[in-house]
Amino acid sequence: MSNFVGGPPFRSKESGWLMPSALLVLWFLVALVAPWLPLTPNAVDLPGILASPGAETLLGNDDLGRPVLHRLLVGARVAFLVGFGVVALSLLIGALVGGIAAFAGGWVDLVLVRLVDVFLAFPGILLAIALAGILGPGIDNLILALAATGWVGYARLSRAQILALKERDHVLAARALGVRPGRVLVRHLLPLTLAPLIVEATFGIGGVVVAEAGLSFLGLGVQPPQASWGSMIREGVSYMLVAPHLVMAPGIAIALVVFSVNLLGDRLRDWLDVRAL
Repeated sequence: MSNFVGGPPFRSKESGWLMPSALLVLWFLVALVAPWLPLTPNAVDLPGILASPGAETLLGNDDLGRPVLHRLLVGARVAFLVGFGVVALSLLIGALVGGIAAFAGGWVDLVLVRLVDVFLAFPGILLAIALAGILGPGIDNLILALAATGWVGYARLSRAQILALKERDHVLAARALGVRPGRVLVRHLLPLTLAPLIVEATFGIGGVVVAEAGLSFLGLGVQPPQASWGSMIREGVSYMLVAPHLVMAPGIAIALVVFSVNLLGDRLRDWLDVRAL
């Protein structure tokens, strides 16, 4: 009985945090210190064009002789800025829109829900491509384009949570005491929705990283010579047979980041699920 009640399940849960957390911390550190590292992502080395990975160039060189490792590290910063920037902006907009819709009710709720339905009627990535094409290339425009399509999921989740919370005793007491509706929403309702919203945001980071790589692959993200994982894959596709490392390096980086974020989201969801206690 002691073995059944004891540590193995607990140790298993704790160990599940280690690998994704380590990879994400490494990603964060690379993105943080990349500007101060002695990197030369745009240095052209004609004799080293398409050099294979080796002792001198750990991940080889690309079609212009630029070090793939240096470009990979600089691309990690771009992916980090876009991933967390889009999720933060989408979370803020979605939480406010969903919270206002649920708390106000009536015609306000009807209008905002119909607005969400309009955005959901279009495939998110296609709408992001259209917006990125209209706004033009660049990290700032890329963040705006992806956030303009990413907030709807957080709005629906926030609205559902607040609809279930707005009749609680502490909310009714605050309203009976004459607290302004905006203060009730911000101080008493939105904080209670943070747990599911944070879990949703964790999963959203992986999707944004893939979307950023896809838009950069299409030429709608960061522009040359700035490095991006998606643009690195685009540049390396033509040399798949002679230099597969040009595609494999950024592809593996994207896969590891997305896998780590999704795994961490699963662990976070299980940890915050009171039904599992």
